[in-house]
Amino acid sequence: MLDRRPITDIHADLLVVGGGAAGMAAAVTAARRGLKVTLLERYGFCGGGAVAGLSGTICGLFEAHESDTAPPKKLVFGFVDEFIKRMNAKGGLTSPVRYGKTFTLVHDPLKWKGVADDMLEEAGVHIVYHTTVTDVLMEGGERIAGVVAYNKQGKLRVTAEVTIDASGDGDLAAMSGLDTFMGVNGVVQNPTMIFRILGVDVKRFLNRYGEDSVLGADVSEAIRQSNASGKYVLPRSKIFLFPTTRPNELLCNSTRVIGRDGRELNPINSADFTEAEIAGRKQVEEYVRFYRDQLTGCENAFVNDTGVQVGVRQTRQVQGVTTLKNEDVVTGRKSQSGIARSAWPIEMHSGEKPKLEWLFNDYYEIPYECFVPVKGESLLTAGRCLSAESDAMASARVTAQCFSYGHAIGHAASIAVLERIAPRLVDPLAVRAAVNRDGAQLD
Repeated sequence: MLDRRPITDIHADLLVVGGGAAGMAAAVTAARRGLKVTLLERYGFCGGGAVAGLSGTICGLFEAHESDTAPPKKLVFGFVDEFIKRMNAKGGLTSPVRYGKTFTLVHDPLKWKGVADDMLEEAGVHIVYHTTVTDVLMEGGERIAGVVAYNKQGKLRVTAEVTIDASGDGDLAAMSGLDTFMGVNGVVQNPTMIFRILGVDVKRFLNRYGEDSVLGADVSEAIRQSNASGKYVLPRSKIFLFPTTRPNELLCNSTRVIGRDGRELNPINSADFTEAEIAGRKQVEEYVRFYRDQLTGCENAFVNDTGVQVGVRQTRQVQGVTTLKNEDVVTGRKSQSGIARSAWPIEMHSGEKPKLEWLFNDYYEIPYECFVPVKGESLLTAGRCLSAESDAMASARVTAQCFSYGHAIGHAASIAVLERIAPRLVDPLAVRAAVNRDGAQLD
């Protein structure tokens, strides 16, 4: 193997790998505290699963209520509020859209890209797009000192005092040989190819099916019957359809991407990831054909866009000093070291019908130690690769919480750098106080 191009050296106080909601929030937060921050992102834009995967919603902002008439009650504050304000200024967010027993906001992914660019540039973050990490730099067998990455210019050697793994897949931890785990006995939630359709008479659609983006039993039964008839291939019967910021458009979370052998595909495996992309696009065609034939208002619908990649819900997670337990979620457990909160349901996608397990009129907190690897120094995690049991992760992985994680871990990294201490020695109460000063309202 040979690459004669010179290696570009970059040094930063903080290196953030991954520009999803968590990575972007961490980078902006730390840069605002005066750190020299470099952000590496494999795509040419930020947004992670929300944009590349086209998840399309800021989930996790609101409490859940048993009553279908309860108005939205916001639960998550802080960094996400600035993002929401900027998105609203660009017309990039809907008002709250009902999602079962709670609400969500539907976003315009193009506006997301622009807002993220603005926030990063204004904070002075050094952004390097179209760049993939290939190796981790280790010191003394324990300290993560930075990474080697690749882009069209060649190789980059990026060193930093602290590194944040916001890759979503625990890539840096895995490269470093740190402890990671996946799902239940290695089985993870299936990916989904999310897509958007235009040409919809949204008013007629809402008049027929109601305001809830989780479509009712009648639609699920129609899907089951159509699938059984052999006329369509529709492996998932419970579907989520969201009106967007654009006229005549619906965001569609409908597909269930599984292997030809019927198993859940794991995007960590390159063959599975490839199969998921191909199968996902084929399913999009089938569901749109069903919508045109059988859903009111969708008679003239056509595909506007699919995700840049299949939407990934679960892969590797990094074993942390503390692990968020399934019981913590369902009982609304609070923690003295909590740096974020959530009331999002346990949303498990397996089988033809996603499972939603609600926590009503309450919330749980996610401890700082869930983002501190049990082994390895100078590394923190942020985003859906947090240390959490499988059901707990199915609640804690969503977008509003990822903004909160990034906000908190950006402060934690700043404390570690400015006070010259290891991230595992950072006082969680100091992190909690920092996010509260920024309006997180945890106390």
